[in-house]
Amino acid sequence: MPASALMNVMLAAARKAARSLSRDFGEVEHLQISVKGPGNFVTAADHKAEEIIYSELSRARPGYGFIMEERGVVEGADKSHCWIVDPLDGTTNFLHGNPLFSISIGLVREGEFVAGLIYMPILNETYTAEKGKGAFLNDRRIRVAARSRLPEAMIATGIPHLGRPGQKQFIAELDAVMGTVAGIRRTGSAALDLAWTAAGRFDGYWENNIQIWDVAAGIVILREAGGFITDPAGKQVTLETRSFLAGNEAIHNDLKRILKGVPAVSAPEIS
Repeated sequence: MPASALMNVMLAAARKAARSLSRDFGEVEHLQISVKGPGNFVTAADHKAEEIIYSELSRARPGYGFIMEERGVVEGADKSHCWIVDPLDGTTNFLHGNPLFSISIGLVREGEFVAGLIYMPILNETYTAEKGKGAFLNDRRIRVAARSRLPEAMIATGIPHLGRPGQKQFIAELDAVMGTVAGIRRTGSAALDLAWTAAGRFDGYWENNIQIWDVAAGIVILREAGGFITDPAGKQVTLETRSFLAGNEAIHNDLKRILKGVPAVSAPEIS
């Protein structure tokens, strides 16, 4: 299926940024690394990729606003459209020479998630979707897995490591989920988790306390692949949502039931 004009714009920006990331990935030991918080590394590669994407998208769609991981919110003259960009999702993987990282570009129109692209440069996998047009891995249509029973399901999640909130709560949720499923995986990239759930490689996904740029593209891709994504209580996803639950209808509903049954943990966080 030929890419639309909009998707061609997104693809061009992602591929140009990917060339820069790929060069730096090949010399990961030489990267200039700064620390902006415990366990949250920002690299020169991250900033360069974001600048490239910002420049390319601004030139192609003047006036659109931005929500970006490093640059933050950039107001545009066009208040109807906003790009949501994570130039390097899976930064810690990248810094350790792990190829599981991606570029994530989402588009919101009038508050609705309408287009998404997740590009994995090292694996050469491009996940794309526009509202009403289906989801694709490279040129192949993708759908969520048909498995409907948790004992057969592989579930992805994100683990709050050093400096991240909600560690005790996550352990309680993990304990509740892991006894009911075939396997739990952690890739280190929320965008990748959603892309692989859309492609049927995972059957479901949940994660708490993350940012909208981590998942904006994946929201569209997952929905267009026939999946469901809400917050863990089943409420509609918005730009303010920070915890997410995804899967096909059956898996989503079962995970929602399990997570709702986990009491809130008020114990002090792990230090």
